[in-house]
Amino acid sequence: MYRIWMLFDPRRVLVANAAFLFVLALFIHFVLLSSAKYNWIDGAHSAPAASHMEALPASRQ
Repeated sequence: MYRIWMLFDPRRVLVANAAFLFVLALFIHFVLLSSAKYNWIDGAHSAPAASHMEALPASRQ
């Protein structure tokens, strides 16, 4: 394993890994924001999450 770190500079690998993960996180958040179901910013304009739920039958209350 140490031979791999002799080929690559550990600082560059860690910085590149952190940059990649940050870009990936931004991409995932923008994909979620572009969907109607998971957009938490414009949540007031979309239907409430519990709108599809029905009340319990009278025997269960």
